Amino acid sequence: MRFFQKMERRFGRYAIRNLMYYIMLLYAAGLVLQIVMPQFYWNWLCLNAGAIVHGQIWRIVTFLIYPPVSMSPLGAAPASMLSDLLFNGIALSLYYSLGTTLERTWGAFKFNVYFFMGVLGHVLAAVIAYLFFGQMLLLTTTYLNLSLFFAFAAMYPDLQFLLFMVIPVKAKVLAVFDGIFFLYAFIVGNAATRCAIVLSLLNFLIFFLMTRNLSRYSPKEIKRKREFRTQTKIIPQNGTRHRCAVCGRTEKDGENLEFRYCSKCAGGLEYCQDHLYTHQHVTGEPQGPVQ
Repeated sequence: MRFFQKMERRFGRYAIRNLMYYIMLLYAAGLVLQIVMPQFYWNWLCLNAGAIVHGQIWRIVTFLIYPPVSMSPLGAAPASMLSDLLFNGIALSLYYSLGTTLERTWGAFKFNVYFFMGVLGHVLAAVIAYLFFGQMLLLTTTYLNLSLFFAFAAMYPDLQFLLFMVIPVKAKVLAVFDGIFFLYAFIVGNAATRCAIVLSLLNFLIFFLMTRNLSRYSPKEIKRKREFRTQTKIIPQNGTRHRCAVCGRTEKDGENLEFRYCSKCAGGLEYCQDHLYTHQHVTGEPQGPVQ
């Protein structure tokens, strides 16, 4: 936990805010591409380790354009295309909701680290399978999206989803079924497949081992804290009204920054939106910046 706080104080300004919005734009572009030119992705954009080794570096990023559900090409049966669009719409809505919830809970920096750690794991898995096992694994975004769901289920295990829009199922139950799927694929797969499964989910394993003390927050608690009334302070001339007790940022560091007081911390400590839910509570009178 402290490691991420130190890294965030140093590099937090570079975090991409609302990352899932941009990922959804990539998926939307991928949907159009799958309909109009389905082979273009596999020929020039997919995570082809052989092509990457021979200089096509852009594939490290462009493989992310692949949508959650494979689309039928232009000219396919209208019913098939409508079905694919429907399932893609549901998947996009779900993953956007999961990602934005995790970003609000962890903060933009930690969510960026988690997501791009998953991207790096995919690239390493494809390259290792190609160089050491002689197999070409064309990994898409399936494992990456599932790693988001695993993280969400770990943070909110009792939150319910409506399976088939009717049956209420808790997130932890769905995560167990996904885990069984991965375990089966690991057991029956070859060495390259096992390598891909482990590395593509390495972000989940490493992140939760390093942040094992990260508190869980219920949706009601997050809403209550977000609506907590901002207390006013008397500010000196040329001074600032708000200052985060973790990273030290003020309202002068960004017009979109929001600050809130924590009702559980002593001393009237104030936090920005990235640290309001992730800081360690201070029970005594603070002597300096929170570490």
